[in-house]
Amino acid sequence: MKKASRKPPAPSRARARKTASDEILPHYDFRGGVRGKYAARYREGTNVVLLEPDVAARFPDAASVNRALRALAEIADETKPKSRSRRRTA
Repeated sequence: MKKASRKPPAPSRARARKTASDEILPHYDFRGGVRGKYAARYREGTNVVLLEPDVAARFPDAASVNRALRALAEIADETKPKSRSRRRTA
């Protein structure tokens, strides 16, 4: 019994040829591009949150969402119940 070859099969000539769809369209112009312009921001990471349309309609931009969430967090911190020490009775 023959062992299977571990090499991937050679690409067929039809696939190896470039087609018209492989070419970059003329309206894509990368001559003014800067390599790695946003790399540092990408490394920092992002936290994208999608809002439902009715909620998004109330906030015109990210700054207003952040203000509202900070205000809500402040209210939540102020209304936290104080922790009471419980005495155990025997």
